[in-house]
Amino acid sequence: MVKPLPDYKRLYPWASATLLGETSSINSDRDILRLKKGDQDHLSFSKEHDDKVSVRPCPPGEPIWTDNQGSDDAPFCFVYTTMFKKVKLQFPFTRFERELLTELDKAPAQLHTNSWAFVWAYQIICAHLGHPASVDVFLFLFEAKNPGDRLWVSLNGVAGRSIISIFQQSYKDWKGKFVRVCYSDEDPSLLDGFPLYLVNKGKKDSSFRKARGPEKWESSTRTCAISGKESPPPT
Repeated sequence: MVKPLPDYKRLYPWASATLLGETSSINSDRDILRLKKGDQDHLSFSKEHDDKVSVRPCPPGEPIWTDNQGSDDAPFCFVYTTMFKKVKLQFPFTRFERELLTELDKAPAQLHTNSWAFVWAYQIICAHLGHPASVDVFLFLFEAKNPGDRLWVSLNGVAGRSIISIFQQSYKDWKGKFVRVCYSDEDPSLLDGFPLYLVNKGKKDSSFRKARGPEKWESSTRTCAISGKESPPPT
């Protein structure tokens, strides 16, 4: 007997029909196997992910706004497969990635894929320059745009402070293709230090972040000069 779907509208009355309609097409263990061991058109994970990350399919019809309230599910977060395949995101997140998500008060799936690419590129630049990635410096260079009724928060370079060229082409065909990344016995800290579930849109949205002022840049660069270096993100 097929288990009936929960009443998501009752559980998440603040979510619009559009947001509740963002569900995943990755619904079976076979789908996950294709992402891990399939051909290059579907391969999304590197070998390291097979050993360290517990990846599960999403129940059919489950919206991306779901959390683990009212269930026995272990902690998890949703991640779009493009994040692994194109942006080369890896778990556990770097300290900078965790701190940025916490500052923005957003779960990983709420940050637009193009914005994740900015996050990745910034960390590569910092590693090349020999400085730890700083949230204050990043938010001096980029600002987060309030998505309004849309799901995803976009990061845009601040005029006159751009260090990364705009993408010639946006990532495509990634919507509706996300998985659950779950707590792993291999690394109990895998999901520590950042919001796991999407922020309640019924309260005032805190996603809009104006660019930081020069005083934050100066303070952060002084800190970088005397602080230890964090390992660069994997390539």
